[in-house]
Amino acid sequence: MRCFVTGGSGFIGSNLVHELAARGHEVRALLRPSSDDRALRGAKFERVIGDTSEPGTLEKAMRGCDWCFHVAASYHLWLDNYGPMYAANVEGTRNVIEAAVAAGCSRIVYTSTVGCIGLPKGNSSTVVPTDETAPVSETQMSNHYKRSKWRAEVVARELAAKGAPVVIVNPSAPVGPRDAKPTPTGKVIVDFLNRAMPAYLDTGLNWVHVRDVAIGHILAAEKGRVEERYILGNAEGNWTMREAFRVLEEITKIPAPRFQIPYGVALAAAHVDECISRFTRKPPRAPLAGVRMARYKMFFNPAKAIRELGLPQTPPRQALADAVGWFRENGYVVAT
Repeated sequence: MRCFVTGGSGFIGSNLVHELAARGHEVRALLRPSSDDRALRGAKFERVIGDTSEPGTLEKAMRGCDWCFHVAASYHLWLDNYGPMYAANVEGTRNVIEAAVAAGCSRIVYTSTVGCIGLPKGNSSTVVPTDETAPVSETQMSNHYKRSKWRAEVVARELAAKGAPVVIVNPSAPVGPRDAKPTPTGKVIVDFLNRAMPAYLDTGLNWVHVRDVAIGHILAAEKGRVEERYILGNAEGNWTMREAFRVLEEITKIPAPRFQIPYGVALAAAHVDECISRFTRKPPRAPLAGVRMARYKMFFNPAKAIRELGLPQTPPRQALADAVGWFRENGYVVAT
């Protein structure tokens, strides 16, 4: 297939480009002139310079493509001005999907987030992972990033209801190679490797190999039902931070942090940190949005994607090991 990918230089996007190319598909990747393309090295693709804010450029670039993967997003937990993030995530999604429809793409895969899925139920000791059917609304979107992605998903669903061949995927917490930026989750691993993670919060994530997420996008284009959502996660990947650090300790032989920070202390520190950021205009080390999300264990059930798409289930331990190897090989580790 001829494939168009937005966000090709990002973590999920770059792995998707590599996976598509390895399977023999032709790939056009939309990149900004300033995009950091380190994660795309070695992949065979056609570079298209542009932006999701340019409908005309998008439609022209997509002509002749069979599949469109809209992976690009502005992901920030703190900004001095959130307007550009809403523009990129919401209006950018509308621009990409409408351009893909006009260009005649037979499948459009929109990359959302599990942040748009209903939160897991249960107490601190027993958490029931949720799936795509969990009730959720914009009022549950606790920060600007989640709210912007929620509104973007609403746009995708509305356009799908009008006939656009849109399939929505909701990745959980991918880890693995090519996390060049790195993402907030990857930063946790980098800090661990650099012995800069003295303590942790009582939270949890659904850890999934980024390669499985990339393959999940392709499977969504091949087998996904239009207007449906699919959680791209791992059925065995619902781990607390303490559990994840124990596995990292086994993999790296670096001692895991032993001290758990009380949520109230972390929240107070985040308030102070953000007050300072208002004056310095530099991102806080611990944004309030991140601390507030950490109050919940983000455990999810990807059974639908496994059943309908055949989503691969690489062990989460392997995902962490591959991330560790990539960060070490690419100069992210300075501690000895």
